[in-house]
Amino acid sequence: MPTTSSILSSKSGGALTELFKQAKNKNTHIIVERIVADIDDIVKKVRFPDWQYTSQGERLVQKELRRSLLKYTPHLDQELFDRAYAYIRQYY
Repeated sequence: MPTTSSILSSKSGGALTELFKQAKNKNTHIIVERIVADIDDIVKKVRFPDWQYTSQGERLVQKELRRSLLKYTPHLDQELFDRAYAYIRQYY
C-alpha cells in the first residue's frame, strides 16, 4: 500500500518532470529525470517544517536548487529556476 510520502513524492516528481520537459528544447540537452531526482532528493534533505516561512529555509532551498540546476546547465535560466522554486515552495 503506498504511503502518503511516496504519493507526494510521485506527484512532486511528476510535476517537476513536466516543468523541465516544457523548458527543454532541441538545443538543450537536459536529462530531465536525473535533474528531477536530484532536486527531489536535495529538497527532502534540506527542508524542515515550515521552511517556506523562514529566510534561512528559503535561502537554503534556493541555494541547493541553484547548485542542482548548474550541474546540468552551464547557464542558469532564471525563469526556469523561478518556476521550479515556486513549485517546490508550494508543494514541498
